[in-house]
Amino acid sequence: MAGEYGVMADDGSIDYSVHEAWNEATNVYLIVILVSFGLFMYARKNKRRIMRIFTVPPTVEAASDSNFYDDMKKIRLRQQLEMYYIARKHDQSDSVQLTVE
Repeated sequence: MAGEYGVMADDGSIDYSVHEAWNEATNVYLIVILVSFGLFMYARKNKRRIMRIFTVPPTVEAASDSNFYDDMKKIRLRQQLEMYYIARKHDQSDSVQLTVE
């Protein structure tokens, strides 16, 4: 009789291990349900704050791409202007040397 899931043990005493396990399990489930309910109520009150954490505005990514290309265009333009000024400076120095000689 002790091998079975009975309530009575061999000596006639009541086996409470099943009841204790059931009580612990129901206590855990009760705590999980209460915590879930509390989180649900918090989420209802603070929906915007929670959504702000999980969403990334798409304009930031598009703006970073356009800023990258704008920066590359500015760098290329700056390089072209520097090359132009160097060429002009070189042309003026040659003409000055020719007139001095």
